[in-house]
Amino acid sequence: MKRIGFSILLAVGLLGSHVAVAAADCKSYPKEEWASEETLKEAMEAEGYTIKKFKVDGNCYEIYGRSKEGKKVEIYFDMKTLAIVKAIGLKD
Repeated sequence: MKRIGFSILLAVGLLGSHVAVAAADCKSYPKEEWASEETLKEAMEAEGYTIKKFKVDGNCYEIYGRSKEGKKVEIYFDMKTLAIVKAIGLKD
């Protein structure tokens, strides 16, 4: 699978973070279209994130962890594109 430019995804997610207080609303895809969990984990760790918990939450991948600055984060990702759908703690 192609490595996805996590920084670009993060920037797109930050632009859309004004909806962070709303519930995560991820689009549903057939499981065979989901991006791999390992791809997302590797991209997050390469950006300096520490993942404490990784799970599937409805139609989203969800991680709990810390940013490279040590701030607690909770981030929901689209399961196919790995775009950030909802992020809590990135701007605090």
